[in-house]
This record gives sequence, C-alpha cells and structure tokens, in this order.
Amino acid sequence: MGTIHQNINAVHGSGLGFRRDLLGELEASFPACIDFMEVAPENWIGVGGKLSKRFRAFTEKIPFVSHGLSLSIGSPAPLDESLVQDVKKFIHVHDIRCYSEHLSYCSDDGHLYDLMPIPFTEEAVHYVAGRIRRVQDILEQKIAMENVSYYAAPGKEIDEIDFVNAVLEEADCNLLLDVNNIYVNSVNHQYDPMEFLQALPGERIAYCHIAGHYVEEEDLLVDTHGAGVIDPVWDLLDKTYELFGSIPTLLERDFNIPPLEDLVQEVRTIRNLQDKRDTASHVQLS
Repeated sequence: MGTIHQNINAVHGSGLGFRRDLLGELEASFPACIDFMEVAPENWIGVGGKLSKRFRAFTEKIPFVSHGLSLSIGSPAPLDESLVQDVKKFIHVHDIRCYSEHLSYCSDDGHLYDLMPIPFTEEAVHYVAGRIRRVQDILEQKIAMENVSYYAAPGKEIDEIDFVNAVLEEADCNLLLDVNNIYVNSVNHQYDPMEFLQALPGERIAYCHIAGHYVEEEDLLVDTHGAGVIDPVWDLLDKTYELFGSIPTLLERDFNIPPLEDLVQEVRTIRNLQDKRDTASHVQLS
C-alpha cells in the first residue's frame, strides 16, 4: 500500500466547472474571479490531438480539481480498478489538486444514466467505506465524496446524515459538500438543512459545490444543474461559511448553459460571500 496524501483545501476561492461549450470564451478572455476549475476526468481521458492541447493549456495555468462520473462507489459490481488507474494518470498529467466522486452508484452489469441512492444501512457503510479505501490506496491520496441528492431511500435503516458521517469516518476520506443537494433533500425529505449542515465534520470538507435546480412541485425539487442558483441556496452557502469558514466553492452548470458572463456573475457572488465572511472573521479577531 502506498502513502495516502492529504489534500484538504488544495485549491482556494471561487471556481467554475470546465465545459467544452465554454472553451472558446475562456480562451478569448479568462475571468479574474475564477480561482480554480473542475472537470470530469471521464470526459478527457483518452482525448488527444488539438482538443487535448487546448485543455492542457488551461491545466497548466490554473488549478484544477476533478469530479468523477462513473466510479459507482456503491455498486454491487466489482470496483473498476482500471478506471481508477486511468484517473491516477490523469491526475498526474494535469496536476489535479483533488479527486472527488458521488456517494451513490450508477452501474451493475452495465452503466445506468443516473445516480442511484445507496441504502442508508450499516452494512452499506462498511461496504462503501472499504471500496473508498481501496481507491485511495491505488491513487495514493485521499478522495472527497459528495453528499448527493436522492428521491427515494430504499432499505433505509439510519438517517442520511448518519450514513454520510459514518462513511467519511470509516473510509477516512474527505467531503465534497454540495450545498444545493442539502437544500434539495431538505425540501424533498422534510428536514432542517441547518441541522444537517451543523452535523457535518467541517475538518473533512475539501471544497463545496453550488448549483441550481428545477421545481417540479412545491415539495419536489430536482437537482438539474440547469438553472441559476436561488436565494435560499445562496443563504445556505453563507451559513456554510459562517460555520466552517470561506471554503473553496465551485459553481456547477451542466445544462442550459448561458453565456460565460452570466456564469461569471454567479462566481462573483461566491467570491463576495467569501470576502464578506473573511472580513467578518478578521474583525472578530482584531
């Protein structure tokens, strides 16, 4: 087993998800408010030629984190160690500061096209934690697992927060804190988002996600990453900073992608909330 390296807060400030749709705009003028970017490794592993060189130009000048799509950590199928080895090479080539994945699964005999909820059970905690530890052994670094949105909880024996915390503790891994997912789940499953937030281990948070969602019904929100961030989610991010400090935070936008300037406005909102929190902390210390 190799040495497991720690990578908490390997980036800082405000970030934006890297999308091919934005490539031309980013090359023409790179916004100063973007401190780091995030990419799905599966979208770039094996890509060569001119497109690969264009991507490499970005990873050489700005810090990147990676957010996987297909590790399927809760799957009943064997862990895809070939994928993990490919991710390890990708991390090395592009100096990726942190690798994160979803605390869910998306495959069995074949890949599904959605993130399925892992049953909230003690048995699942041990199973998933063991698979995370194996990934960390291969990568020789800690990874961050994201709290996911879910719409049903089959086989539930323990609460979501207890499941998440137990996995993080037993796997000794980090947390990718998705603030929008907390808000979505709090509406769909009728719990207090602040109580959930306060129960999380702040020392394990590597960075945050914030995104928009779709309102299907008053009591049913769908996590789409296809709309602007709404005020209650911004407020929850502000509360996150109040609890844990101005954690590095990245704006996700995967569908209905607007012009870059519209996204930059939301990234600036992240930066403004961080600056406000940093100023408040400095005043308290003075």
